[in-house]
Amino acid sequence: MQIPLSWLKEFVDIDATPEEIAERLTVSGLEVGHIRYIGVPQNILEHIPQPKSDHLVWDREKLVLGAIREVKKHPDADKLLLAMVDYGAEELEQVVTGAPNLFEYAGKGELNPPLWSPLALEGAVVYDGHSEERKLMTLKGKPLRGIFNRCMVCSPKELGISEEHEGILILDHNDSYKPGTPLQDVLGDVVFEVELTPNLGHCTSVLGVAREIAALTNKPLRSPSTSVIATGAPIEGQAFVEIRNSALNPRFTLTLLKNTKVQPSPSWVQYRLRLVGQRPINNIVDATNYITFEIGQPLHAFDYGKLLERNGGKTPTLITRTPQVGETLQTLDGLNRELGENQTLVCDTAGVLSLAGIMGGVDSEISDSTTNVLLEAASWNFINVRKTTQAQKVFTEASTRFSRNIHPSRVSIGNLRGIELMRQWGGGEVAQGMIDAYPEVPAPVKVVLPISEVARLLGMTVTVEQGADYLSRLQFDVTIHGDTLRVTAPDYRTDISEGVVGQADLIEEIARVIGYDRIPDGLIDDTMPDQHPNPKFEIEERVRDLCVALGLTENITYRMTTPEAEALLVPHGATPSFSDAGYVTLANPISPDKTVMRHTLLISLVEQAVKNNRFTPRQQVFEIGSVYLKRDNSHLPDEPLRLAVLMIGSRNEGDWSHAESTESVDFYDMKGVVQGLLEGLYVADAVYQRSTHTTFHPGRSADVLVRGNVVGTFGELHPLVAEAFKLTASPVMVAEFDLERLIRYLPARHEVHALPSTPPILEDLAVVVAEETPASEVEAVIRRMGGKLLRGVSLFDVYRGGNLPVGTKSLAYALTYQTDDKTLKDEDVAKIRGKIIYALENQLNAKLRS
Repeated sequence: MQIPLSWLKEFVDIDATPEEIAERLTVSGLEVGHIRYIGVPQNILEHIPQPKSDHLVWDREKLVLGAIREVKKHPDADKLLLAMVDYGAEELEQVVTGAPNLFEYAGKGELNPPLWSPLALEGAVVYDGHSEERKLMTLKGKPLRGIFNRCMVCSPKELGISEEHEGILILDHNDSYKPGTPLQDVLGDVVFEVELTPNLGHCTSVLGVAREIAALTNKPLRSPSTSVIATGAPIEGQAFVEIRNSALNPRFTLTLLKNTKVQPSPSWVQYRLRLVGQRPINNIVDATNYITFEIGQPLHAFDYGKLLERNGGKTPTLITRTPQVGETLQTLDGLNRELGENQTLVCDTAGVLSLAGIMGGVDSEISDSTTNVLLEAASWNFINVRKTTQAQKVFTEASTRFSRNIHPSRVSIGNLRGIELMRQWGGGEVAQGMIDAYPEVPAPVKVVLPISEVARLLGMTVTVEQGADYLSRLQFDVTIHGDTLRVTAPDYRTDISEGVVGQADLIEEIARVIGYDRIPDGLIDDTMPDQHPNPKFEIEERVRDLCVALGLTENITYRMTTPEAEALLVPHGATPSFSDAGYVTLANPISPDKTVMRHTLLISLVEQAVKNNRFTPRQQVFEIGSVYLKRDNSHLPDEPLRLAVLMIGSRNEGDWSHAESTESVDFYDMKGVVQGLLEGLYVADAVYQRSTHTTFHPGRSADVLVRGNVVGTFGELHPLVAEAFKLTASPVMVAEFDLERLIRYLPARHEVHALPSTPPILEDLAVVVAEETPASEVEAVIRRMGGKLLRGVSLFDVYRGGNLPVGTKSLAYALTYQTDDKTLKDEDVAKIRGKIIYALENQLNAKLRS
């Protein structure tokens, strides 16, 4: 939001520099992201970081106020004029110009009063009005169609005020103007670009920011006048209002202006609107925009004559309601909009007039022929405005303010001030009175605040008198009762709650007036709450630490995706192995690629890998987060916790001591990570079997089973899936675990053994088994028959071919025998080895390989 300093000074006296004001606002919660200087030099304050700026400083000698005394036609060019400009010199300066807004004055002789416009003398630096880029140029004299020209009357674009270049800037006559006055003194200004959080709806206006400055500097605030000169007939009976749902429309008001003239608004109004980023249109529309920015209450003006015509000459009744089936509205932006079920509308008996709180319709818009204006100021349900804005994809200055919960009390203030400005800028008679439908009057918000709470939450001492002073500056009604403040919030402060939450709100207000930068650092001086264990969270943190220790980097991604994106995880024609639960869809997605809640963490990691692959081909990452599985007959989904890992690129990262590995990660690198994770969690009975998960490579993936239940899958991403995501430069290793299921199998306690005091006996055992026999079954038999003396079993070789029978394979295991009781002898191990071989031959038809 852009706030001109000159406009702020209308409501509060400001004697600080713009940079000091920006700093003070920022440390009170209203961040000033940028300062825009219009023609004036930037102050240099060493302790305040200066924003980057290419702003144009208007030369006081060469950019001045000129009085155009006469406009003549160019003798040799129909599209050029000669403006005779007085800038305080002995003779008038003849300026060649093609400004379209001067042609109506051509050939009319001496202009009295003159046209006041900025004049750039030779050597002045201005922006090039004909360049699409923001480009500076130095004015030099040269002939234009046979007439030498050394000066220029300027457009807003050439001065850096706005991007308008359709004509020169013409100011209204002012008796205080003098030709040759430095333009800095007439139009120079500073514009603060304030970045507001959603709870600061009361600051979405010049008055709102001025109110903050008044509180921060302890200066009085001057409120704008709401006096109206009403000489017309009473408004009663000239329009009616019907509110059909007061929860959506708490208040609706109307005033009426007759016999006015639609014309350009005063130049000072146009200038202010340009500074806040608005294009001037006419005095009626400009008045609605002016009030929107001045006090934060959006208005909407109807052509009263068109309303009468729509209703067959009968008195119009304005109705606020939701759409009927099939209703549409052509809005002022020219789009024909289909209206959603719960979107609030302003209608009459003939149909829809406007999208409430967002944008009007073309059927009742103000035009040059308008003479009678019906002015609406209303209050709308801010949640409904937000939903409608998102659904219709239309974002306006009005919807920005209404979506931040404007209090209904602002409605009458905005309407009265708006109708009076229209009268002042266009003439006419204002009808006496105001139609005011106000079925929902909010109760005032009252909070009792013990002053001790301020010290408890802020860590600094604030007396009860100081607390009352700070809140009173912000226009809270405060009374002191001992060490307690009884506070009534001003009606426009919709961000203040009651009860304990309200106490925190008030303490935040006190902190803002003090300044966040002045809150001292310190340790928490308060009673710590009772600590309760959270086993699930503790295990989640343990898993996170283990993953980091294994060399992985954590990813934190959005939990939203699209069904089309997740569909790429399944090869064409295959049956998905993911949950077939329905998707949880978002009513207001933040972007087109985030419309549903994800079913798997793999989509988050793979999509991020695609983005990161442009910068680093080696990625070893993990993510812990929920997936969202829709449940029948329930608004809330299941949210099981998952762990996913992704590895791609070279096996080892290079550094000063060695070059980066040229080998890519493979199935066994991922298996090592999985084993390291399970060992760190003390899961001792995990087994592996070939996986049939459709997202994984059918021959290079495995399921992890604990007590016969699958807890996760890991391996290489299916080649067709990798191709769909364009990750084909090297194999992509992924894993996904059902963390909640895995947690159920974690031991409550794990045994810790002392370092062995006796030497182990190491031997290898190779057996030939059928090709379809899983290595995990062979290992299980070995462990079962080995008993307590068998301390370790590890598969180190798989061999096929050679002299082995077709359809068989050789599995070689390294066995470790050891006991703490004694040093084992060969005969002790021989008995166990015999039992193992016998069991393998009888249970798995295995043969000892010679």
